[in-house]
Amino acid sequence: MNPPMAAAAVADAPALQAPNTVSSIGMVSTFPPTACGLATFAAALATGLERNGAHDIGIVSVGSPQQDSCDPRVMGALDPSSKSSRRCAAGLLADSDVVLLQHEYGIYGPEDGIAVLDLISSIDAPVITTLHSVPAEPTRRQRSVLEAVVADSDATVTMTWSARSRLVDGYSVDPAKLVSIPHGATIVDEPVTTRRGLVLTWGLLGPGKGIEWVIDALAAMDWVEPRPNYLVAGATHPNILRRDGDVYRDMLRRRSHDRGVADQVTLDPAYRSLHDLVRLVASAEVVVLPYDSTDQVTSGVLVDAIAAGVPVVATAFPHASELLSDGAGIVVPHRDPAAIAAAVGAILTRPHMRASMIAAGRPVAERHRWERVAGDYLLLAERSRLADADRAV
Repeated sequence: MNPPMAAAAVADAPALQAPNTVSSIGMVSTFPPTACGLATFAAALATGLERNGAHDIGIVSVGSPQQDSCDPRVMGALDPSSKSSRRCAAGLLADSDVVLLQHEYGIYGPEDGIAVLDLISSIDAPVITTLHSVPAEPTRRQRSVLEAVVADSDATVTMTWSARSRLVDGYSVDPAKLVSIPHGATIVDEPVTTRRGLVLTWGLLGPGKGIEWVIDALAAMDWVEPRPNYLVAGATHPNILRRDGDVYRDMLRRRSHDRGVADQVTLDPAYRSLHDLVRLVASAEVVVLPYDSTDQVTSGVLVDAIAAGVPVVATAFPHASELLSDGAGIVVPHRDPAAIAAAVGAILTRPHMRASMIAAGRPVAERHRWERVAGDYLLLAERSRLADADRAV
């Protein structure tokens, strides 16, 4: 059993001796309408902070012009490659008590986003950085950038214990700066009718998602009655669409025809609101995350599936191995259609197994509720602000 994902370094520490005095929180991240998991994370965290009483939140949106967003919390945009834009962003954040910075290599410009270091050094307020990826085998520059991000931040959040362990064991960082706070999830608090036989994968589409292995698995599940229907919900990733077109989606269509399961596979690129997406996930009998990557230490889709009360079949990427260890799903080898077929088929045909997995997922879901996660961030923000004030004395 893995350590509990309850933000141990925050939630298990003694309560603050003074009331919360953080009144203004800045955030640096991609942000809606940008279509990516990081933007969705940032928007949900901002809303969770507000529900915990933080009402002065200002967002600097990375890579997307301010006018693209209709969210009043967005106060400016950041072009990471522009020094003047970085200085302007730091100025917008100058009145923040604390700044929450979301880090991913792909959003802060070329050279593995080295420009983020200039941004962090320009921000006067304490900076809490959340790491959305920690490569197991980083390039030399990736390693140096990530080590510098941790060194320059007042605190660094990892969202899984596997990410924290990888960072401590594989990078030169100060463990005292690391805090574990789980990825948040939107909990389904209203009844949703389960669609019998619905197997679901969702998210932006592109090579590496492993959808082809589920299509192959369907062809080997002729013993399952009724025949499962596999819904792949999500548009092609915009960067992939610009570069390669819909090559991956077209390949999946051909593969489903070749395997004789085209009538069981739906590739649906339609946009869904968060409310509609949450209800769709909750209606599935099984969620499958067949990702090819062995490196993924954080998956918001995985958390959302468990939060929706749906059993999960996932390949053995680190977050899945960690989060499903208490029985909320089944971990299978990568690129293994036979293992996927056996796991999905068992859940669909054994009601007691499915019920047991749903029950095992409930406490996991509660630990990942956005309001709770945002509360842990708010507590960490207050501690960082107080520590910064003590240093200034």
